[in-house]
Amino acid sequence: MSLMPRRHILLASLLLVSVSFPLVPSRAQNQIPAKPSQRSWLQDPAVKDEYKKWLREDVAWIITDEERADFRTLSTDKQRDEFVVAFWDRRNPTPGATENKFKEEHYRRLAYTNTHFAVGIPGWKSDRGRIYIMYGTPDSIDSHPLSSPPSEVWHYVYIEGIGQNVVFTFFDQCRCGNFSLTDGELDSIPRTFGHKDPQ
Repeated sequence: MSLMPRRHILLASLLLVSVSFPLVPSRAQNQIPAKPSQRSWLQDPAVKDEYKKWLREDVAWIITDEERADFRTLSTDKQRDEFVVAFWDRRNPTPGATENKFKEEHYRRLAYTNTHFAVGIPGWKSDRGRIYIMYGTPDSIDSHPLSSPPSEVWHYVYIEGIGQNVVFTFFDQCRCGNFSLTDGELDSIPRTFGHKDPQ
């Protein structure tokens, strides 16, 4: 068999494999991937949807990995309710007060992201939504709608746990209004929640 037909067979094989196994973007729709242990918990009919929503949506960007794992081990609604109360109490800037400014600000941010950053996906799932929920309103935004691709640069004077002059650059690769961070920048974001004072 000559070399030429072998190349054709190899190319045909590669083409067949690429069609059979299409590439899927690693950050398809900015979804929070569920780990195998989470999938069974999320599909457990004994766990009410309100608790699944609280864990997967309400506190997705502010809960620690340890807290998430602890919450999934709870077996009764009473335990889950107590966990949720304790979760917010730990974050209350005025311990023991009935009003929890942290919780109020968090839900304000969540609502804001769903109103302002929802483009094909809920706003809280977007990269801008994630940063806004975690760090609040940027101190300034430089918008570049005519650049290729369009971009937004968010400046924070200071973020606790990160430092001074923090910058996040979002790009609208699809030109559809869904601004995203680069993979490297997204991966480098610490999972902390440095609330600034509500404005």
